[in-house]
Amino acid sequence: MNALIKKDERLLHKVESFPIKGFLETSLLDWCGKLSAVLFLPGCNFRCPYCHNTELVLQPHKLPDVSMDYVLRRLRKFKGWIDGIVVTGGEPTLQPALPSFIRRIKKKNWLVKLDTNGSNIDMLKQLIDEQLLDCVALDIKAPLNEVDYYRATGRCFIIESIKECLELLKSSNIDYELRTTVCPGLIDKKKLKQLLPQIKGAKRLVLQNFRPSQTIDSRLQHLMPYPKEYMQELGQMSEGYVNELRVVE
Repeated sequence: MNALIKKDERLLHKVESFPIKGFLETSLLDWCGKLSAVLFLPGCNFRCPYCHNTELVLQPHKLPDVSMDYVLRRLRKFKGWIDGIVVTGGEPTLQPALPSFIRRIKKKNWLVKLDTNGSNIDMLKQLIDEQLLDCVALDIKAPLNEVDYYRATGRCFIIESIKECLELLKSSNIDYELRTTVCPGLIDKKKLKQLLPQIKGAKRLVLQNFRPSQTIDSRLQHLMPYPKEYMQELGQMSEGYVNELRVVE
């Protein structure tokens, strides 16, 4: 019994000191069709050159902590107004205490959406098995091969985990979407044509245009995004491969 009590105390401490580095009280952009609050968790195991959360990924220690108690107090004021909580990053699944953290949110009867890069299949499976998630956004950075993924993320040997995450989501009962950032030099018509058969049958694909703002690779801050017409063409190419499609220009 004492061992169980000590374990509960350790878990409580982990949640109380959980590293929240950003808190957006209301957003209409992070969960399509829902008004949500957004929690930003620090650190990431990818180095996507177009990522615009540079400080959150590379220097999270420079960002102030946001306490869990403060977040919960603020969320109580929005009860009945917002639909759910988006947990994003960085890469949230790097946090060992993530399940305990989400359990506390779920006890308040909030819906929870997780944004993930798909590199931690074990964590995602645990969260789904425990019914802690209502929606997942899985980033698909490039065609599912080691060369293209290394160019897009600076990391290799994670393709199998991403494929497993995709199949896990397809076989689950929760809502999910795949998100691909369309960055010139990394994703074009040729690369998308390679990717689409690999994700065929997925529930929803979001093609979001690159934003040249505070990118990890500073050279991309002067890179022009694709024009609206090109994004529309990519959307037309994707029709028939997924059940739902959204293009964010």
